[in-house]
Amino acid sequence: MISLAGRDIMHAWGKFVLTGLGLGLLIGVTLSMAGIYRGMVDDARALLDNSGADLWVVQKDTLGPYAEPSSLYDDLWRSIRGMPGVARAANVTYLTMQVRQGEWDVRAMVTGITAGEPGTPGWPPYLVAGRQITRGHYEAVADIATGFRLGDQFQIRRNHYTVVGLTRRMVSSNGDPMIFIPLKDASEAQFLKDNDAIHQQRRRTVETPAFNRPGIPDLLDEVIASQSTNPYVNAVLVQIKSGYVASDVADSIRRWQRLQVYDRIQMEQILVGKLIATSAKQIGMFLVILSVVSAAIVAFIIYTLTLGKIREIAVLKLIGTKNRTIAGMILQQAIALGLIGFVVGKITATLWAPIFPKYVLLEPLDSVRGFVAVVIICVLSSFIAIRAALKVDPAEAIGG
Repeated sequence: MISLAGRDIMHAWGKFVLTGLGLGLLIGVTLSMAGIYRGMVDDARALLDNSGADLWVVQKDTLGPYAEPSSLYDDLWRSIRGMPGVARAANVTYLTMQVRQGEWDVRAMVTGITAGEPGTPGWPPYLVAGRQITRGHYEAVADIATGFRLGDQFQIRRNHYTVVGLTRRMVSSNGDPMIFIPLKDASEAQFLKDNDAIHQQRRRTVETPAFNRPGIPDLLDEVIASQSTNPYVNAVLVQIKSGYVASDVADSIRRWQRLQVYDRIQMEQILVGKLIATSAKQIGMFLVILSVVSAAIVAFIIYTLTLGKIREIAVLKLIGTKNRTIAGMILQQAIALGLIGFVVGKITATLWAPIFPKYVLLEPLDSVRGFVAVVIICVLSSFIAIRAALKVDPAEAIGG
C-alpha cells in the first residue's frame, strides 16, 4: 500500500510538489497570523514588565493609562509614597504620536519619566548602547526599532531632543517603539496649549460680558500665567515593599486616596482582554478562512488526482484489492501533501517573520497545533476522493 501510494505520487510529482508549495504558503500565512496574535500579547506583557511597576494608580473610574486617558495631579505621588507597603512611587506620562526626524517621522509611544536612577518605575530597565537620561530637558532614550542612533536629533512639538541611549524590546501594546524623555517635557507635549491657543482663550474670555469689570483682566492674566506650568500626569507607578501583598496595598490606596488602582493581573486583563480583543477576533476569523481554503485545495487536488486514475483503481478492484487498501492509498497521498505544505509553511513563516512591521512570535506549541490541524484537514479532505474511488466499477478496467 505504501509503495502504491509512493509510485502514484512519483507519477504526478510535478503537480503534487507545486500543490504542496501553494498549500505551504497558505499554511505559512496561517502560522504568521497566529504569531502576530502571540506577538501582540507579548508586546502587552513586555510593556508591563518594562514599566517596573507592581501597581498602576490612575484616575478614578478609568482604564488608564494605556486603554483610556487618565489625568492625575503631579503631587499625588508624595502621599502615595508615604503609604504602608509602598517602596517607590513615580509619575509617568504616555503619549502616542508621530516623532519627526528631518524629512521622515516614526510612530512611537513617548514616555515621560521622573528624575532618578535605573530601577525607578517607568525607566527603561536596560540599555544596549549609550546612557540613561541625566538632564532635565532635551535628552532621550529610544528603542532601536525607531531607527534612531546615538547622537541623532528629533523633534517633539516645538522641542528638539538628542538620543543619548538605545534600548531594545521597549514597545507599547500596539507594538510602537517607545521613546523616553524627561517628565516635564513629556507633560508639556501632552497637556500644555501652544501660545496661539492661550491667546485665543484669553481673547474669548475677555470678550465675555461677565469679565468686563474692574480688576478682572488682571486676575485673568494671573490665571493664564498659572497655566504655563502643567500639574498633571497620566499615572503613578508603584513598587511595593517585600513582604506586602499587592492587593492589600492597592485596597489601601483606593480607600484613602480615592483613586483607581490596578495590579499586574488586572492590567494584563485590560490590555489583552480589551485593547487587543477585537484584533484577536479578526485574526481568528482569518485563521478559520485560511483553514477552509486549505481544506478546499487539498480536497480538490486529491479528488482530481483520483479521477485521473479511475482506470487504475478499477484494475486494482478487478484483481481483488480491498477497498481499505485503496482508501489508505488516497489517505496517504492527502497526508503527504499536507506534510509537504506544513514543512514549506513553517520554513516560510520563520523566514518572513522578521520582515513584518509588528512583532511575530512563533511559539513551538502553535507549530505542533498547526501540524495536528493540517493532518486533520487532510484526512477530512480525502473523504470525497475516497468516496469517488470506492464507487468505481471494476468492469471499467475491461471496458477501457
